[in-house]
Amino acid sequence: MSTSRGEIASLERVADAAVRIERELAKAIIGQQRVIREILIAFVAGGHCLLRGVPGLAKTLLIKTLADCVDLKFNRIQFTPDLMPSDIVGAEVIEEDRATGKRVIRFIHGPVFANILLADEINRTPPKTQAALLEAMQEYQVTVSGVRFPLPRPLFVLATQNPIEQEGTYPLPEAQLDRFMFNVVIGYPSADEERRILMATTATQQPNVTAVANGEDIEQLHTAVREVPAAENVVDFATRLVRATRPGPDAPEFVQKWVRWGAGPRAGQALLLGAKARALLAGRIVAAPEDVIEVASPVLRHRVLVNFQAEAEGIGADAIVDRLLAAVRP
Repeated sequence: MSTSRGEIASLERVADAAVRIERELAKAIIGQQRVIREILIAFVAGGHCLLRGVPGLAKTLLIKTLADCVDLKFNRIQFTPDLMPSDIVGAEVIEEDRATGKRVIRFIHGPVFANILLADEINRTPPKTQAALLEAMQEYQVTVSGVRFPLPRPLFVLATQNPIEQEGTYPLPEAQLDRFMFNVVIGYPSADEERRILMATTATQQPNVTAVANGEDIEQLHTAVREVPAAENVVDFATRLVRATRPGPDAPEFVQKWVRWGAGPRAGQALLLGAKARALLAGRIVAAPEDVIEVASPVLRHRVLVNFQAEAEGIGADAIVDRLLAAVRP
């Protein structure tokens, strides 16, 4: 696939915007380079993220800083067991004109009408409320009383899950998990990073993050990612990797032994889009097999469902993805 000089210049221009965003994020977030890079890959590719980590690891600060970097509207929803779909998408209210006595129905927009949305502890709310958010993520619209309301573009949803407390939670069904492009795991900082965090967050001076892009720039990034070429060997590698996750006669032995259900075609789409976005962020205009390898874990870890035997032996989805990358070569 050939790329003209004009297309190359355009791709380089939008890639520079992504690099500027990453640089601004680093001003406020100490460490967590892998997490920042994975979230940014999903953001520029037009996907959504599920972020798993214990409290206090700057998940809210990260997504809020991302909104500040791109001058977009940011909303946060704290999910609770009593949250209703109307608390997310909005509701119709009846208003009366005091002068004429005439009543009209007006729709009040909910917090989902934003460009960047933090869905905090999404597994703490019932399935009906989860589904209301997932319609918005997939269709970029909400439906109230049979009327469809389009959502602003771009829309980036980052949903968090707390891995510690599982009592009283409503785990997302596999079909809904599949709607998230990446499942990003955030861990504790290193000793040096934690020392720097303590010094920075207990001082009077706070980092000054400036907006380096707008909504139009992000929409251009989404288009540019899809314009990045991927050679046949890259597409073939992504296809073989996804198909190897599915138990069957052609699957590796450990997949047949430990996997209950494998990834669907949406995983292959996420692998390729993630690889293209990573190539752009790295300053390259062609996706390579190593890009697919780097995004494989966040793409596949929530799409590979282990069986009871794997759980009994302490084998998780991440271990299976690592074995797949060793078994399926570019």
